[in-house]
Amino acid sequence: MIGFLLKKTFYDGWDNLIRLILINLGFLVSLTIPVFVPGVIPFLPASLLVFALGILWCFVYLSAAALSLKAVSNYGSFGFADFWNNIKAGWKPGLVIGVVVFLLFMMLWQVIPFYLSMGSLFGFLLAAVIFWTFMLAVTSLQFFFAVRARLDTDLRKVFRKCFYIFFDNPGFAIFCLFNTVVTLVISIFLAMIIPGPAGALLFLDEALRLRLLKYDWLEENPDPEPGSKRRQIPWDAILIEEREKIGTRTLKNFIFPWKD
Repeated sequence: MIGFLLKKTFYDGWDNLIRLILINLGFLVSLTIPVFVPGVIPFLPASLLVFALGILWCFVYLSAAALSLKAVSNYGSFGFADFWNNIKAGWKPGLVIGVVVFLLFMMLWQVIPFYLSMGSLFGFLLAAVIFWTFMLAVTSLQFFFAVRARLDTDLRKVFRKCFYIFFDNPGFAIFCLFNTVVTLVISIFLAMIIPGPAGALLFLDEALRLRLLKYDWLEENPDPEPGSKRRQIPWDAILIEEREKIGTRTLKNFIFPWKD
């Protein structure tokens, strides 16, 4: 399943390369607001306000991007009008997850160093608990935008489902986080143009979409004994239709698709 996920993400990303680049360019432009604008504002409270609003806008933008990229992983596409509508649909979850991420990183940067500075075993244990809580939250909430796009608009349910996905698929969730980190690190050397945030969001949406096929199969094939089939998911059979849709390609197909 992992191999097919990587293959499908690459194929869909290649077929929509211009769209991914445009999304990444838009994100880079959005990022200039919190990175550069506060430095030219002499009044500190106003500078901090612009920084906070700029960060929140970046998360709203990512929310709209995730809603748009859902169409790509569904073998479709999207246009400017779709992206604009998705901004209007995704502003609220974008703001909410922006605040949550801010609080999580405040835990990492402020709370953990405070407990470590106590120089005691108790302080070390508290710091360790907070660190692993942070890692649990990050590994689970990486699916936030994809869950919001595919499963639910109720944000309380979105958060619950993110954690459910992690606890039911911990190895898969850790792999997805690792892939996202590698994707963003590679993107740094390519000026964040490609694969960039759009590539990471596309992968996570593809990952959730394919993982949900597992639950469709479990619903159609109830366990004769509770839990007996959860470790025997027949991915080869489940993915037959998906493999037929994406097919196989040669290097010529990638470079000169119009010659097929």
